[in-house]
Amino acid sequence: MKKSNLWSLRLGFSGKQANEIEKLGLEKFLKRSYESKFDKELPAFLNEEPKTLAEQKEFNQSIKIADPETKKNILSKQANCRVEQKKWWIDKMRTSEFPLRESMVCFWHNHFVATSQKVHVNYWIYQYDMILRENAFGNFKELTKQVLKSNAMVKYLDNGDNKKGKINENLSRELLELFTIGIGNYTEEDIKNGAKALAGLNTGDNGAVYRELEEDNTNKTYFGKIGNWKADDLVNIIFEQKNIPYLITRKILKWFIYDNPPEDLVVYYGDYFRKVDFEIESLLTKIFTEEYKKDTSGTKIKNPLVYILQLADELQIAKVDYIMITDFLKQQGMDLYNQKSVKGWDGGNLWLTPQIYLQRNNISNSLCSGMSLTKKTIKPIKEGDMPRSDYEKFEVKIDFSTNGNNKTIITELANRLIFQVNDSMQKDMESLLKYDFDPKEEHANFTVIRLFNYITKLPEYQLI
Repeated sequence: MKKSNLWSLRLGFSGKQANEIEKLGLEKFLKRSYESKFDKELPAFLNEEPKTLAEQKEFNQSIKIADPETKKNILSKQANCRVEQKKWWIDKMRTSEFPLRESMVCFWHNHFVATSQKVHVNYWIYQYDMILRENAFGNFKELTKQVLKSNAMVKYLDNGDNKKGKINENLSRELLELFTIGIGNYTEEDIKNGAKALAGLNTGDNGAVYRELEEDNTNKTYFGKIGNWKADDLVNIIFEQKNIPYLITRKILKWFIYDNPPEDLVVYYGDYFRKVDFEIESLLTKIFTEEYKKDTSGTKIKNPLVYILQLADELQIAKVDYIMITDFLKQQGMDLYNQKSVKGWDGGNLWLTPQIYLQRNNISNSLCSGMSLTKKTIKPIKEGDMPRSDYEKFEVKIDFSTNGNNKTIITELANRLIFQVNDSMQKDMESLLKYDFDPKEEHANFTVIRLFNYITKLPEYQLI
């Protein structure tokens, strides 16, 4: 097994970065990842979307007064924009030279959940996405402050309904329970007083702002401290608490390395995180460089993103159908921008239920056959007949040494795809690649792809 392939999957979404990890060494690879540039230009699919509160109000009014057909067209256009946003992000994941930033965006997106279905304003979701991207390796406390005051989060957790004398606790509760310190480390009074501190914080043109008539300017007691606290004050006080580092270090370890992180590692890395004043880059470097030295393969089930993007990469599909990928992710319970609850995707064993396993096998069969799951071409049979609908075909090929034999190719794939081959597997794989298999023969690629398809269905292949 090649360790660089394992960490290419963990620090990205496929094996494409394995050579860079070997060439640069892990620490230089991480440094390049932290320094990686990203496009800040507004995507074209958002050009006509409302961006200010005035534009949003005008948009809502246009829907209200529209006839049924016009309303349907407006809402369809808005839904198409959400699809384009998913495709835009998947393209970043696939094409980034150093995709760790996008993996961290996905991590934060699943930690600070704010779904497009609930937020409903595509531009706010984009703004939120960019906050996560710009701060992916920054300071956890500062990122929390920005998230708390984003339009997307304020809308998602109903803080627009949180007003002086009519308190809504949603944002205050999740700030403590899911985003920072975790259950058991705060009181119900902290939640109530936190909600009072957040009262009046509502959507604005450039992020959430306090509305004077709705905010509560009385003194509140929060974790034993008394004052007229506002959003930033709450975060500052939370980050003074003893148990603040451990919820996030547990989740980072789970996202990248262990489905069930050992508690001693959670505490060890959490204590370090506090020591470096919650700098994410410092924490990631320590975790990755120290865990890289250990034998940790097979401790985590691949999430659907890694599974599908690794398939596309290994099969060298030149033009990937992003609609197919978004549909597959939705099937697998990893719908981007649309987690089922504020808790996000649980991952772990839930990424490998019998239904999900079957869906993975089905998509592997289709892609290994060079067949898209969603795109179709319409072919007339002959004049006067109804058109026939076929799946669009594309070329697939897989990398292997043409100077070896059946056994060396099995070893090559096992090393690259990071799993151990037992005697039963070896026998099955050798039967797929006959002893007289000639890797230089014209149809050798087809035969090796058949072997790869077999491998993708092994339980061991689902792990990293």
